[in-house]
Parts: sequence; structure tokens; C-alpha cells
Amino acid sequence: MTTILGHNYIGGRRSAEGSVRLHSLDASSGQALPGTFFQATEAEVDAAARAAAAAYPHYRNLSAERRAAFLDAIADELDALGDDFVATVCRETALPAARIQGERGRTSGQLRLFAKVLRRGDFYGARIDRALPQRQPLPRPDLRQYRIGLGPVAVFGASNFPLAFSTAGGDTASALAAGCPVVFKAHSGHMATAEWVADAIQRAAERSDMPAGVFNMIYGGGVGEWLVKHPAIQAVGFTGSLKGGNALGQMAASRAQPIPVFAEMSSINPVILLPEALKLRGEKIAAELSGSVTLGCGQFCTNPGLIIGQRSPEFSAFLEQFRAQMNQQAPQTMLNAGTLLSYNRGLAELHEHPGLRHLAGQAQQGGQAQPQLFQADVRLLLEGDPLLQEEVFGPATVVIEVEDRAQLGAAVQALRGQLTATLIGEAQELLEYRWLGELLQEKVGRILLNGYPTGVEVCEAMVHGGPYPATSDPRGTSVGTLAIERFLRPVCFQNYPDALLPEALQNANPLGIRRLVDGQMSEPAL
Repeated sequence: MTTILGHNYIGGRRSAEGSVRLHSLDASSGQALPGTFFQATEAEVDAAARAAAAAYPHYRNLSAERRAAFLDAIADELDALGDDFVATVCRETALPAARIQGERGRTSGQLRLFAKVLRRGDFYGARIDRALPQRQPLPRPDLRQYRIGLGPVAVFGASNFPLAFSTAGGDTASALAAGCPVVFKAHSGHMATAEWVADAIQRAAERSDMPAGVFNMIYGGGVGEWLVKHPAIQAVGFTGSLKGGNALGQMAASRAQPIPVFAEMSSINPVILLPEALKLRGEKIAAELSGSVTLGCGQFCTNPGLIIGQRSPEFSAFLEQFRAQMNQQAPQTMLNAGTLLSYNRGLAELHEHPGLRHLAGQAQQGGQAQPQLFQADVRLLLEGDPLLQEEVFGPATVVIEVEDRAQLGAAVQALRGQLTATLIGEAQELLEYRWLGELLQEKVGRILLNGYPTGVEVCEAMVHGGPYPATSDPRGTSVGTLAIERFLRPVCFQNYPDALLPEALQNANPLGIRRLVDGQMSEPAL
């Protein structure tokens, strides 16, 4: 069994200079778990950022193969962690062992996927426009472009995914793949888990002969501002609340040198039920949808928080079936006491709102979250009531009945930016409602047909992003290989001799990658 040291990770060494000591808690009992964690001091945050900055020139200039081998090594170390590790994560989060094992597979899988991206070489975005000395009226110089890592990245761990969106999760993996050293801020809800994973990353770094500051980790609730405002940090990755993401964005924008914040924040992930589907399989949809709303105690950023249907006898029948299904859902333990408190606060606001009616769910009591169902007047959405647009993090959802297609279109247009939207319909009616998909493209990052959003595949084509407030920057994704582009920037070389060019741009194309040469995709040497 690993002994929890609780010291910060700075430049390949452990540090515990602070006097503030923290404890991780058992999510089910609320009791302190073994191990004491030392909150980082401002000097330690400074040292961690400086260590990352010192590692950056060396790390970004390593070959893609070296960085890929490092990512593979981290994945191997994670996969080798035993039952004690899984038990630790379960105790800190109240998540079942099967969920943790699956999430570990996803985490190591995405590290290996980014390793493949590095070996493939398209992340360089290599473009070459050769000189045209005879062009009139002016000659064209030789111009060559590729992409490099932005620099040290601050990553904040997420509460709901202790592995896949945390220490070695998607933001860390994509930043490391891009050539950016990381300073990771451990989430207070699973600090022991973070230590297990950080140790695995450190072992992988040593095995791969990486620079000492390639990965750093700090503990503490009050250290984020020091980190985001540190001049060495060049970008931020965050998964969490809208309030937290906005605060980080304001900190980053107020710096002498503003930096980008890639924050995944708030989404209610509307599910739109079309009439023919309800007529043919309304009872099945009610069962499936209640399962999606309560999956993992509703603690997914893709949890369906808004359900929209058109007024009809079929929708009325569905609503009764859905109500019955939600009443049958069992209470569950949430990630931690803070998450439960936030859920209860959100429910209280829904209960007190005069435009909402409570349809299903037992009263909240004890330390578990009771699933809840509400119905809202469509006018709240059309008139921009903020309560209807704000995520209640937990196993709760709101249903809305619209009068007709015109009001359905108006309701969709009234939505803020979302991570996902789902259409449930039969083949012919999906064709008839094609216009709805067109509207949704302006609102969301991912549109699903006849599925449920509480599952995010890690692959080349996935988009886990969307317009604000789903994310702070709708041009990227935090899941899938496109996530690497958040931490890259282009550099152009004009009239450089071949010997001075990076390999990705040299005439001989020693990396054998595809490049855009004089407007044409090309693999061979020039």
C-alpha cells in the first residue's frame, strides 16, 4: 500500500513548506482519511511555475516520438496501479469500483490516443509556400509554418471525474502532447487519488528521461489565483462550475499579459422529444431518459437537465410514465458534502420558483441525493429566466411543454450555449425536423440523434465543447484529439536556410508527415 506523503510536486521533488494542513474525506461517511496534505505557499506556487518554465524549452523541442513514449509510459503506470488505488478513489468519491476501473481505462486510453497523434504528425499543421523570385509585380519569399506548444499550462482538477478530467486527464494529456509542461492544481475532493496518479506520472517521467519540471502538482484551496496570475503560465485548463470558470477567466484577462482560459463550465443539455417517437415508444424513452438523468447520481457535465416536448396526448402519457420512472429512482451518495450542499441549494431555488411545479422525487434527507423532476412554463425559457438555463449539478431535470413547432423553434433559439443537444425521433420525422438540427448547430458542440448524452467517446471526431456558458472558448474541445490544438500556436519562418528549419518544415521531410506545399497536400520531400 502506498503511503500518502501529502507534499507538493515541484520540479521532480516534493515540497511541504506551508503551515496549512488539509485532509481528504471519505465521501460516504465524511470522516477524514489517512494522510495529511500541505497547502502550497505562494513561494511554492512560484517555484512550480518556474520549474515548468525551465522545462519548457527542452520539452517542446523533444521529438514527437519522445513525447509519445512519455504519454505511453504514463498510461502503463496508471494501468499497473492495483486494488489499493481503486479503493482509495472509491472512498474519496463514493463512486463504484467498476466506474473507477472504466474511468482509468479511459484515462490511459486517451493518453495513448494522443501518443498516436504525435506519431502521426498532423498536429504540426505544417504549411510551406516556396519562394517565387520571378513573380510580378513582387517576388514571394519562402514562407513555412508549423505549430509549437504555448508554454506552461495550469490545469485544475475536476470533482466529478477523479481520473479522466483530473491529474493525468484530458487537459494534462493534451497539454503534454502539445509540448507544454503542466502545473496541476489537485482537487480538494480527491487529494489522495491525485497523489497516486502524480506518483505514476513522476515514474513515467523518470523512465522517459523527461525534464524535471515537465509535471508539477500543488495542493490547496486558495492557491489558484497565484497560479493563474503567474507570468510563466501561458494557458489554463479547467472543468467545473460557471462561477469558477468565470473567476479564472477574469484573473487571466487582468494579467499584464492576458492568457487564454479553456474552461468547460455549465450545460443543461436539452433533450427534444419528437411526437412520432413518443407515439411509438414513449414508455421506453421514459425509462431510458430517467436512467440517463440519474446515471452516476447526475454528476456528469452532459446530464440531461432540460426535456422539451410538443403538446399532445402522447406527450402527456410520456410525462406520466417519466414521472413514475423518476419516482422509482433510488437516492445516491454524491461526490462529497460540498456537492450535496450545492445540489440542495439548486433544488431549493427550483422549489421556490413560482413558474415551476414539482412532479416527482422524495424530499431531501440524510447524506444522499434524491432524484427530482420539475415542470416549467415555456414562457420562462422564452423570456430568458436565468434559473431555467442554469445547471443543477445532480440527478434532477426540468421538463417543458411547447405548443407547436413554431414555439419549439423559439424555445431552441432562447437556449444559451450547450455542450450537447439530443433529438429523439423516428426516421421520417427527423427529416421533417431537419430545420431543428440547423438551429441546434448554432447552440451546441454535439448533436445526438436517438441516444443520450451521458457518454463521451474519446476519439478523433468528438467535440466536448460549445458556445458560452458551456465553455469559455467555443473553438475547441476538451475531449478527443482536437483538444491538442488549444495548447498550440503557429510560428512562421521566412527565408530560413534549410539547416535551421525544424524537421517538420525541412525540404527532405525527414518526419515523413503530410504537409500543405504550395496549396497542395504532399508527403514526399521537396
